[in-house]
Amino acid sequence: MPKQKTRKSIKKRFKVTKTGKVLRRGSFARHLKASKSKRQTRRQNAPKQVKGRMAKKIKKILGRQ
Repeated sequence: MPKQKTRKSIKKRFKVTKTGKVLRRGSFARHLKASKSKRQTRRQNAPKQVKGRMAKKIKKILGRQ
C-alpha cells in the first residue's frame, strides 16, 4: 500500500506541538486593524488550539496519529 501524502495547505495553516496539540492562527488579524482595539488585535495574534474531531482529522491529514 502506498504512503499517504501530506496536504500542503493544511501543513501551512496548522502546527502540531510535541504534546499533540493542534494550533491554528486567529482570524480577522490581517487588515482593517485601525477599527479594532489593541486588545482585540493582540488576542488575534496569539495561536488558538483546535479541539475535538477537527484536531483528530488534521492530525490524520498531517500523518500524525
